[in-house]
Amino acid sequence: MTATSAILSAAELKSELAGPRPPVLLDVRWQLGGPDQLPAYEAGHLPGAVYVDLDRELAGPAGSGGRHPLPDPEAFGAVMRRAGVSAGTPVVVYDGGQGWAAARAWWLLRWTGHPGVRVLDGGLAAWTEAGGAVTADRVTPEEGDFKPTPGAVGLLDADQAAERARVGVLLDARAGERYRGEVEPIDPVGGHIPGALSAPTAENVGPDGRFLPSAALRARFTGLGASDGTPVGVYCGSGVSGAHQVLALEVAGITADLYAGSWSEWSADPSRPVATGPDPE
Repeated sequence: MTATSAILSAAELKSELAGPRPPVLLDVRWQLGGPDQLPAYEAGHLPGAVYVDLDRELAGPAGSGGRHPLPDPEAFGAVMRRAGVSAGTPVVVYDGGQGWAAARAWWLLRWTGHPGVRVLDGGLAAWTEAGGAVTADRVTPEEGDFKPTPGAVGLLDADQAAERARVGVLLDARAGERYRGEVEPIDPVGGHIPGALSAPTAENVGPDGRFLPSAALRARFTGLGASDGTPVGVYCGSGVSGAHQVLALEVAGITADLYAGSWSEWSADPSRPVATGPDPE
């Protein structure tokens, strides 16, 4: 991928939808701890978009692997086929604007081998601001043929994440106060993986929810030691906002691996060390 091919603007999406090879659209609106977003989808979505539920379809059951462990690849493949996804058809994913859920779907499709998936920059808000139409029409797509082949992009387990912090760069995508251990509203313990650096996902976007320019993102990440020649890993609370960080790094032209279990898996194991306080000097 080129530095910015992982995302596209509302204007670019409009053009592609009017073209000879329109992408499959996936609506993955989601709120952490919030209400089900299916009613919002049913009230209005991009024409042709199929709703995919993050908690039930983009994650496995919560447990020792974290709050949003990766779904079974075959089950994920079945969800994607029902949504009309085929290996040879481009896919565009959007959410309500934050981008986290869309990035989770983007990462899963890339991890399972889909070659042409992108995220609508700014999500539904960007679409409507650009004059894009929404509809409440029911969508029943023709079944796709996508068959997942996991391993197409980098995935870390807990031990590999710890090693990445020692020999490369491991970025913690959560809010700074959670990284420092000052508060922990969700998981058993506050703090971070020893050696990880704080890099909140929220700082990858502007007030409108759109990604900062590629050059600005690259400057941010290289300032943290993340570059083309350095092994880079990312984690967050449960592998959702971390996927958004991997996407931001992709926009910056830097490849990174995701520790999908993230802090919710790490902190559930009392044998794992926990660091607190600011970034190491």
